[in-house]
Amino acid sequence: MYREEFTIKTKGENDVVDITGEVRRVLAASGKSTAVLGLFTPGATAGLTTIEFEPGCVQDLKDAMERVAPRDGRYEHNERWGDGNGFSHVRAALLGPSLTVPVEDGRPLLGTWQQIVVVDFDNRPRDRRVVVTVFD
Repeated sequence: MYREEFTIKTKGENDVVDITGEVRRVLAASGKSTAVLGLFTPGATAGLTTIEFEPGCVQDLKDAMERVAPRDGRYEHNERWGDGNGFSHVRAALLGPSLTVPVEDGRPLLGTWQQIVVVDFDNRPRDRRVVVTVFD
């Protein structure tokens, strides 16, 4: 097993950040050829997924999240804490904080147009940690 983490700066507000290159760097550092990547972002207002990282798909994801958990909806979290980011907690819970990707010949088995992304749903910029574990 090999584990490494890195930090990315996000803008909040549904910021979608492509981390595929950094994940590939960690995989190369592990020296593993056939493995499974376990990715995790600690925190309750961000998630991990894969997407075709192009402006149309990114906007579609943002629009879908707005329909599912509207920013201006009523959230008990906001009533209790007053921080106005109840929507971001719901969105992050729906997307999830982790992702698993198989590895073959030292490469993540991603589709041609598929990238690994962190989505920061919070209502402010953040430094987001991403933990990458390579299991063989």
